[in-house]
Formats: sequence, structure tokens, C-alpha cells
Amino acid sequence: MSKDLKDKTPAELEQIVTDLGGKEYLAGYIFSFIHTKNAPAIADITPLSKAFREQLGAQGYFVSQLKTVEVLADPDGSRKYLFELGDGERIEAVLLRDGQRQTLCISTQVGCAMRCAFCATGRIKLRRSLTAGEIADEVNQVEADAGKVNNIVYMGMGEPLENYDAVLKSVRILNDKSGKNIGIRHITVSTCGIAPAISRLAGEDIKPRLAISLNAPDDALRARLMPINRTYPLSKLFAAIGLYQDKTGQRVTFEYVLIDGRNDSETHARALIRRLRGISCNVNLIEHNPYAGCHLAGSSRDRIAQFASLLKEAGIETVTRFKLGRRIKAACGQLQAGYGPQKTSK
Repeated sequence: MSKDLKDKTPAELEQIVTDLGGKEYLAGYIFSFIHTKNAPAIADITPLSKAFREQLGAQGYFVSQLKTVEVLADPDGSRKYLFELGDGERIEAVLLRDGQRQTLCISTQVGCAMRCAFCATGRIKLRRSLTAGEIADEVNQVEADAGKVNNIVYMGMGEPLENYDAVLKSVRILNDKSGKNIGIRHITVSTCGIAPAISRLAGEDIKPRLAISLNAPDDALRARLMPINRTYPLSKLFAAIGLYQDKTGQRVTFEYVLIDGRNDSETHARALIRRLRGISCNVNLIEHNPYAGCHLAGSSRDRIAQFASLLKEAGIETVTRFKLGRRIKAACGQLQAGYGPQKTSK
């Protein structure tokens, strides 16, 4: 079991505190100092007595902290953060600014096993999943640099629902009123389509927004772009989405990366309209962003506009997401932190 206090919910901290003979309320100080004051070590949780802090340390408990290796700023206002984990692995997170609103795109794994053709992260072998504490700490470190984050999107490196337990635990940590207190309607979990996990998510007592990376209206094309479709074809995926909506009543967002000559024709648009008929949803059309070695090209702005127009005419709420952060390789599909694990100093 992890000894990282940043990886614990308030209830788990209460159990740790009472097991050590402390008063239950002390757990609130621990959680608050870690997640609102970004306390880097147990010694910095000053409402605890020195003796109790020493007792926690003697039991092997500690507070992890990501190391910020590099911050890149794009003239469009977005910022990319390169973080180093305790074992030397590295991940990236991206901060997007829209007026006073700040949205943080966070990672859940080092690398990704999904191998989507349009995504740079898919070219990196999956090395490991992040803990809930590491995921939440992306928010802590970005806020320390750039101020309050208003929205969280689990759309960075990795497939969130392949790290289900840690992701849901991190959602609980970030949503907790005694910590970041980020409203659950301001937290979105994106998936490439892990159908059983979508069904499982439908039964949770906490319900973040759900986004599905779709990118094709039929199985043959989607399987070429997204190998996960061979395991969970559209029939299984949409059955899980139907169950999710029946249980939650929530609208689903579909993400659709437009690739020149592959999935961007009028025929594709009309097939997508048929596929989404009867589903409470909105569509985010995403401009494909290039990366080294990618053989795909993004659709023209005219083609994107035509595709969007067809969806809107069919009554589907549609938003087009253009290339924020592309100049610093922070745009959708460009994250790869392909620096390799770093050797930690002794």
C-alpha cells in the first residue's frame, strides 16, 4: 500500500491518523495543507504537532511532489509543463487559457498502449500508470505557477480508463471541498472507448463529464485509426454509452479529429449524423496536429467548416477546436514527453 499522503482521500487519511492514535480531525489539516497549500513535506504540515509529524515519518509516510523540468509558453497563451516523477519517468500537461478561465489537460499514464494513428503519445510504449497522487499533483504544480485552474480534462498522455481506480480516486481528491474543490461538472474524463469501464463509470456515485474519442463513423475506418476498435467495436461502445446515459442522464461529448482524405468527407459526416441519432451529445471537431513521423495530414479549414455545417444542420451541437499550443507541441495529439526515464540521484 502506498505511503504517499498525497495519494490519500480524506477518509483514508482519517484511518491513518486514528490508527496512529491521533484525533480524526487532524486528517483535515493533512489533506488541506497538501492540496491547498502545496505542502512539499510532512514537516510543512504545521498544525500537526512535531511529535505526530515525526511519528508519520517513522511509519514511512511521505508527501510526493512532481519536479517541474520545463515550462514552454505559446504566444496563444497556452503553456506546456514537463514533469519528472519520483522514479525519473516524465509526463506532460497543458494549460489552456480562455479569458479568465484556465483549463488543464492532465496525463494519467507514462506513454500509452492504445496506438491511435493520429496521436504522438501512442508511439511511446506504455511504461506505467500514474498514481492518484501524481495525477492530482499535476494540478498542484500548475496552480503554483499559473494560478487557479477552473477546468480539468483527462486528455493528456495515456488512456484514463485503463488506469481506472487511480483516475477516479484523483477525481475525488480534486473535487473534495476541503482541497481544490473543483466542481464535478468542470472535470471531464476522455476515453478512446474502453466499453466495460464506461459501463462501470455509469454506476459510480461521483460523475465527471464523459468524452469519447470517436474519429470515425464505422468500424472499418475506426479500426484503422484506432486499434482499440477491434476489441470494442462501435456496437459495444455505443451499448456502453447507452447504459451510461440511462443511468446518469448526462450528455456525452464526442471528439472527432479531422484527417485529410480519411474521415472528413460529406459521406463521413452524414454517416456520423446517423450514428449519433437519438443520443444526447455534442461534438468537438479537432484539427489534426502533426508530429514527427506522422503520415497523416489535417483537413483544410474549408473542409472542417463544411463538416461542421452538416452536423449543425442536423441539429448536433458542434464546436471546432483549432490548434492551440501547436508551436510548443502542446496541441491535441502532440504530447509525448519522449525524453525517456531519467536516472534519479542517490
